[in-house]
Amino acid sequence: MTEQGPDSRYAWLRLCVSVVLMTIGASGMYVVSVVIPAVQADFGVDRSAASMPYTAMMVGFGIGGILMGRAADRFGIVVPSAIGAILLGLGFVAAGGSPGLTTFALVHGVLIGLLGTASTFSPLVADTTLWFERRRGIAVAICASGNYLGGALWPPITQHFVETVGWRATYVGIGVFCVATMLPLALLLRRRPPALPAAGTAPPASDRPVAARGVDYARPLGMAPNALTALLCVAGVACCVAMAMPQVHIVAYCTDLGFSAARGAEMMSLMLGFGVVSRLVSGWISDRIGGLRTLLLGSVLQGIALLLFLPFEGLASLYVISALFGLFQGGIVPSYALIVREHFPAAQAGTRVGVVITSTLFGMALGGWMSGAIFDATGSYDAAFVNGIGWNLLNVAIAIFLLRRAGPLRRRGAGPVVAAAA
Repeated sequence: MTEQGPDSRYAWLRLCVSVVLMTIGASGMYVVSVVIPAVQADFGVDRSAASMPYTAMMVGFGIGGILMGRAADRFGIVVPSAIGAILLGLGFVAAGGSPGLTTFALVHGVLIGLLGTASTFSPLVADTTLWFERRRGIAVAICASGNYLGGALWPPITQHFVETVGWRATYVGIGVFCVATMLPLALLLRRRPPALPAAGTAPPASDRPVAARGVDYARPLGMAPNALTALLCVAGVACCVAMAMPQVHIVAYCTDLGFSAARGAEMMSLMLGFGVVSRLVSGWISDRIGGLRTLLLGSVLQGIALLLFLPFEGLASLYVISALFGLFQGGIVPSYALIVREHFPAAQAGTRVGVVITSTLFGMALGGWMSGAIFDATGSYDAAFVNGIGWNLLNVAIAIFLLRRAGPLRRRGAGPVVAAAA
């Protein structure tokens, strides 16, 4: 292990920088939810209209993950990180001065979502995979936890300043803070990953068409590369449609059962808190069994947790099941980054991770809407939970299919397919 090679001290230091960047960049996702009541009152609109900036931000975030991933593949992670730092800051300042809701929503979709926050998730996760070999799973899990940490930190901070100085001044202050902190951090990521060759040199063995590990990058898992990517995207949509049911509707579900909205919010906090634990534990597990098996394990356990919501409706039971759901599902999304890194060349990591992670965001958006539509049609969330379980079974089926294809390839290859264990 060299001083700045894979799994080195520098790699761990770089990981710490990425976590901080992701935590600060997550402000784009969580601040807007806090200011919805204040924005609604300021602009004189209804609640659904005041929620549109969040939707615009999520759409931009998903598309931007692909664009920023491609930029990271071409120019290195420092370019999209620096662009994201500057434009996220400018976006918050511009949003704070918005004359109306339309401008406010557009700024969230383009500057904050597409060009800002998007640079602080998929590209950073992909970059982390390039700096670790033996501990890639836990490293990716730690990096991805930055998003959940942002979800824990930004709402109370934002609410405090909204109450003391107003939402507009809060936005401007957050914008200045993002530029002042994120830009210097982004510049610390200038070194080229050891997984990528220097200009004019041959690619490393792990990125040649048939690597020494037995991985055929021309036909990963015996499939065309784009076909495998598409199948992973379907899996990403399926698991996150299922994931969205409790994450998006737990508060409404609790109120329908006669409990207060505050109890539902506490259950959501439990999910996010145990989600951090889940990501770390799943990362540790994936270093031993690989990304595909980690995906299957998490998906099966998530399905069990969804199933438990159907017979148990007591308050204590819902707290326990919410904690279990968070503990089971948190490692699913990071496992896709590991699968991509195990079966595709390092030079394609940013783009392909961005594409697959975007599919999971689409799944969350689709699942949140679908569960609400099913509730409107049936008057109950029972059918919505069953719908989530069905989508979860599709994800399990895809994971099993890919694992079955991986088995014969391992037996024929010269070494293990799972790069994370190398």
